[in-house]
Amino acid sequence: MTEELKPASAGSAELCLPPALRKPRLRRWEAAEYLKLVHGVEVAPATLAKYASVGGGPGYQKSLRTPLYPREELDRWAAERLGGVITHSGQA
Repeated sequence: MTEELKPASAGSAELCLPPALRKPRLRRWEAAEYLKLVHGVEVAPATLAKYASVGGGPGYQKSLRTPLYPREELDRWAAERLGGVITHSGQA
């Protein structure tokens, strides 16, 4: 069995990611795919581009003109966007 085909319980979640998404910094289209696969947050690359211009999205770095999203920043943003775990649907 190759590393890419191991079930999630067989080791770290990193082994289940496609090789392109294991890099420390991801291009915008890779960041969108990472957010969907790892966190279940569907966001289009164009939406990430809009957030980069108006605010509200994950932090990124630039290499010349290319925005690069650190995976830690994507994880932080997704957790913030998802909010806390809800245990009941009653009103507070």
